[in-house]
Amino acid sequence: MYQYILFDLDGTLTDPKIGITTCVQYALHKMGIEEPDLDKLEPFIGPPLTDSFRDFYDMDEEKAGQAVNYYRERFSTVGLFENEVYPGIPEMLAELKKTGKRLAIASSKPTVFVKKILEHFEICQYFDVIVGSELDGTRSRKEEVVEEALRQLLPGQEKETEKYPDGNGGIDRAVVMVGDRKFDVEGAKEHGIASVGVAYGYAAEGELAEAGADVIVETVEELAKALLAG
Repeated sequence: MYQYILFDLDGTLTDPKIGITTCVQYALHKMGIEEPDLDKLEPFIGPPLTDSFRDFYDMDEEKAGQAVNYYRERFSTVGLFENEVYPGIPEMLAELKKTGKRLAIASSKPTVFVKKILEHFEICQYFDVIVGSELDGTRSRKEEVVEEALRQLLPGQEKETEKYPDGNGGIDRAVVMVGDRKFDVEGAKEHGIASVGVAYGYAAEGELAEAGADVIVETVEELAKALLAG
């Protein structure tokens, strides 16, 4: 049964499309690129921003870094609140805590923004640990975020010996990562933990299955059942 649950934020607990895509659009405009169709910018939801600007718009590291700075100009004051919690999420989190689960956020978004979003939507109190990336770009890889979240959620335990509840050198099914993109599944696999993929988020068709998610759910209701049942 799942006892320790790590959640991605964007596309998993909240729908950030308007905020993220509009801020990407703003950054691209500042870089001299016009993209009127916000739907085309959905792939920016999930991976580190620097990677996305580099991969999708052929920017070098310097230009991608500048684009991220432009993105944050708007996101830090407006974009982070152009967001909404998926229906049923607060009730699910409350029930998970009621049953004694320990919850963490493991997001590639900078921690400072994660905390502001959780507080704004009044769901911060459900999480024992909140981990994101740093504003300087460090700890942006999902596997790094998961590692730090696990370190804080299960402190003082060694990975090779008795770090996780199965007691034989690995993490058993008591620990699970929940997310909507392949990066979440891959981050979980990197640390030997189970993964639940949420298909209501922003993964491309077949992405979660191809990444090897242990469980895939279509709705928040299915997610709640899966996490409570383990």
